[in-house]
Amino acid sequence: MSSVNAPVPADPRLEKRLESETHEQPTPPSPGRRGLGGHVWWRHLLGILALVWALFPILFIYSAATNPSGTLNTASLLPSGFSTVNFQALFNDESRPYWTWYKNSMIVSTIGALGAVFVGACAAFAFSRLRFKGRRPGMMFLLLTTFFPALLAIVAMYIIFAGIGDVLPAFGLNTLAGLILAYLGGALGANVWLLKGYFDTVPRELDEAAIVDGASHVRIFFTMTLRLVMPILVTVFMLVFVGLYGEFMLASIFLTDVDTQTLGVGLYGMTLGNEANTLFGRFTAGALLASLPVMVLYLAFQRQLVGGLTTGSVK
Repeated sequence: MSSVNAPVPADPRLEKRLESETHEQPTPPSPGRRGLGGHVWWRHLLGILALVWALFPILFIYSAATNPSGTLNTASLLPSGFSTVNFQALFNDESRPYWTWYKNSMIVSTIGALGAVFVGACAAFAFSRLRFKGRRPGMMFLLLTTFFPALLAIVAMYIIFAGIGDVLPAFGLNTLAGLILAYLGGALGANVWLLKGYFDTVPRELDEAAIVDGASHVRIFFTMTLRLVMPILVTVFMLVFVGLYGEFMLASIFLTDVDTQTLGVGLYGMTLGNEANTLFGRFTAGALLASLPVMVLYLAFQRQLVGGLTTGSVK
């Protein structure tokens, strides 16, 4: 009996094989992560070319803005020095109130973006949380309106706001309030679809629990839903702000007085006429300063921008 229960000696070759199988083999480096010596060197080359292509106009504008001569004929790609002559001439030109244009652009862009976010959030909440007749046709209609260019509505909007100005001069042509109201008329559309995609990611059980506790849809929207969808609200605000900040076509038609013009309309006036060559330095200086709000906005909220776009696109 003792011979039957005796342990069987282990095979050393079998032990060595099992030991080699249990140890994890090192993962070979991915061929897509090779450096410039690998087969993906062209990706780095394309990245460098894209960076140079993007920095080329910025470098030219900076060079022209710091050029003391301030003319188009003497402008060069590489800056030869640094001078604030163009900035001083821009700020002291009483016939072209640059800071007034700057203030008008900030007012129109900020109020227009806030209004567009609020209107879009209300519509997105209704389409996402409420069930009513005509819900799907209404969403398709909003999507269909984005396919038509805004140029088709300019003549009609001009006639409408000319009539509004006869009754309410504060909202007519050549007023910032009228321009903001015109911008808010196109606040819906693609923004509603982007907002709705993010609203759908919020669990409906939260709304149902709040309704059981006696909360209304208005209270749920303002006290709970808006806080949960803050990244997409910041994203839409940034997109609308940048769009209104650089909008030119509608603003050039609505705003004819120098004191009510925005940056785009005012700076464009410097490129017209016989003084375009001599005012080119001031134009580039104003354009360089005009890019600061957009740059600061993107640097401050880039995390919310990425999170809002990616999360809203999953749904």
